[in-house]
Amino acid sequence: MNIFKTNPEATEEPVASTDVLVVGAGIIGLAHAALAQQRGLSVTVIDRDHRAVGASVRNFGHACITAQHGELHDMAQAGRKHWLAFAAKAGFWAIESGALVVAATETELQLLREFSASRPAGQIMVLDAEAVRAKLGRRSTKGILGGAFMADDLRVDPRSTVGSLAAWLNTQGNAQVSFNTAALGFEQDGAGSTKVRTTRGTFIAQHVFICVGHDVDYLFPALAAEHRIKRCALQMTAAPAAEGSTIIPAVLSATSMLRYDAFTHLPSASALRAQLTEARPDLLEIDANVMFTQRPDGTLLLGDSHSHDLTQDPFLAEPTTQLLLGAAAQLLDVEGFATSERWQGIYASSDVAPLLVSDISDSITLVTVTSGIGMTISFGLAEANLNAMPISLPHATPAR
Repeated sequence: MNIFKTNPEATEEPVASTDVLVVGAGIIGLAHAALAQQRGLSVTVIDRDHRAVGASVRNFGHACITAQHGELHDMAQAGRKHWLAFAAKAGFWAIESGALVVAATETELQLLREFSASRPAGQIMVLDAEAVRAKLGRRSTKGILGGAFMADDLRVDPRSTVGSLAAWLNTQGNAQVSFNTAALGFEQDGAGSTKVRTTRGTFIAQHVFICVGHDVDYLFPALAAEHRIKRCALQMTAAPAAEGSTIIPAVLSATSMLRYDAFTHLPSASALRAQLTEARPDLLEIDANVMFTQRPDGTLLLGDSHSHDLTQDPFLAEPTTQLLLGAAAQLLDVEGFATSERWQGIYASSDVAPLLVSDISDSITLVTVTSGIGMTISFGLAEANLNAMPISLPHATPAR
């Protein structure tokens, strides 16, 4: 069965056989590869770029576990242990930082109380203004009424994590990562395996995971159209921390609470949206999530706005950047930031569902996170997909 085929000039001679082949070396693809390797399967990862440059390096490095809801929360929690385990194995930076949500109004604080009450004791701790100030390293509590600390959240360094994980995988005897290798076509044979034609020859795989993020439409345009996948573009900025301060948790604001289902289904969510619609319509207009994290070198990653389109222009709007920086400065009670970098983040988005997991054939699974939580659920999603994979694969060991 020819599922997708281009470039008939490509060699027909297999160059390698592998139990699992992963197309895409972002965090979703690498999570599938790492967990498959851990189960004793032979794994090959291919990626068309020379290094990771997509969504996996353009984000906050925040595994926002606690703010997920339902099945997504279960996946985020299931993946948490894998984040920490592979950080130890692969040597990338990861900390159990938690996340801090800052409340500036009584409505915001009430929503955080409801959130805390909806979860097991200790998972979410409502804080007074002084406790929030201490976690932010601020000199005053001006503009802060209180907040909440979400203990389960993690942070990694987005600039180095996926590169370190790919490099570690490449040192394992049953795994290899091949960059500058593009997938050209997929063809299932009669034995149930799949031929994957690439720019570096043909691979034979027992199972293929296609993890190409927002580029689903390049391979399967009809499926992308059915799932209404668009590219979500973000404006983000980096800046040195004020006076060399250290802020351990990821820091979120009222706009963040409007973005996560764990908040939006609670009684006070509608009141918060009405409040922000009146007080900060400029932030809602750019679909802002005013938040920040701090990299190991002290740099603050600040953002972000959201716009959705099938194809995104590469241009950054300076008024949007200034609006986001002003909101972050107000949250930290600083005059401003001496920015060092500005960039466009991008990820797959859909109003149909936050995930697209589709069996293209018995031995090919397409996996795309169509929301901004790829880092958060990557390992939990990979674990679920591997559990659903045929257990008769060579060398496969059951999940523990």
